Amino acid sequence: MNIIIIEDEKPSARRLQRMLASLGYEVSILLHSVEESIEWFKSNDHPDLIFLDIQLSDGLSFEIFETVNISSAVIFTTAYDEYALQAFKLNSIDYLLKPIDEGELGKAIAKYTSRTHNQAVTLDFNDIKKLLVNPIEREYKKRFSVKVGQHIKLVSVDEIECIYSENKGTYLATTEGRSYLLDTTLELLEEELQPEIFFRVSRKFYVNVNAIRDIISYTNSRLQVKLNKYTEQEIIVSRERVKEFKDWLE
Repeated sequence: MNIIIIEDEKPSARRLQRMLASLGYEVSILLHSVEESIEWFKSNDHPDLIFLDIQLSDGLSFEIFETVNISSAVIFTTAYDEYALQAFKLNSIDYLLKPIDEGELGKAIAKYTSRTHNQAVTLDFNDIKKLLVNPIEREYKKRFSVKVGQHIKLVSVDEIECIYSENKGTYLATTEGRSYLLDTTLELLEEELQPEIFFRVSRKFYVNVNAIRDIISYTNSRLQVKLNKYTEQEIIVSRERVKEFKDWLE
């Protein structure tokens, strides 16, 4: 099987190459940009299978297919959220979420090899691009119910400055400067919070973009976030999340 990898992050490309080698598959070549890939496809035989990152350093990888007619099978490697990837499911495309798990990689290849090798691959990249830019509508949590003594209080997401974990509990802090215990975990909230509004800056904190008062440079290339009301603990953006956090702010 002739395989190539198109990935702009060279360490990620090499890691995927090693994982494929451990499964007994050799990668013919590593490509790292839209421009480089277009030139390569114009002068080389096309592979059986492409591992394709969506966002390359010089644009979306779909631009390759808009320039060159390619019928290779594609397995996407991407950090896009699950909801956006409904686009790929609708087009019968395999995908792997980063960081790639070797078990999932093996399953994706098995799925590919189970197909008829001579079957042409037809992908509607325009539909996929539209769904990535304007994902399928999804309902997110609009309010939380919290217990206050013998009463149940409803807290709108607009009233929440941050959600944090402390002493094995999960709490929300409000714009009024109060905190309430939630009957859930930060991990479960990942599917319920609107990603444009809430960002998980660390293992302990989600912050609401509308509650951010200040952002300060911190030690070890990290950032400190100051909110309007919440001051009980320092909110630090972990170093590995700083770039994604900055992108989210924009």
